[in-house]
Amino acid sequence: QVQLVESGGGLVQAGGSLRLSCAASGRTLSAYAMGWFRQAPGKEREFVARISWNSGSTYYADSVKGRFTISRDNAKNTVYLQMNSLKPEDTAVYYCAADSTRIKRVGVSVGEYEYWGQGTQVTVSS
Repeated sequence: QVQLVESGGGLVQAGGSLRLSCAASGRTLSAYAMGWFRQAPGKEREFVARISWNSGSTYYADSVKGRFTISRDNAKNTVYLQMNSLKPEDTAVYYCAADSTRIKRVGVSVGEYEYWGQGTQVTVSS
């Protein structure tokens, strides 16, 4: 039983930065791989980034590689997404998700995650 709550979204101009946070309750996230996804209106929910549960290995979608950084603080039961050099194409609702399987995998599909937050809106103006 895990509850995830995202925060930190907002309105920024192109080229700006935001840091999203995902706080968990109910169970420690130390053994869970964590991912960030995003969904724009009328589009499929797409993978953004993932950090593994044991090694700390990270994976990024090509669209955000070099601009976004995923990190985690297991002591605080929190995962972060630092977003730099934001573009209007980054506008979406951003969701964090937890993978409880402890399987080493890339984790780019929504079906690989058991728990999801409610999402936080990120809007990038041009």
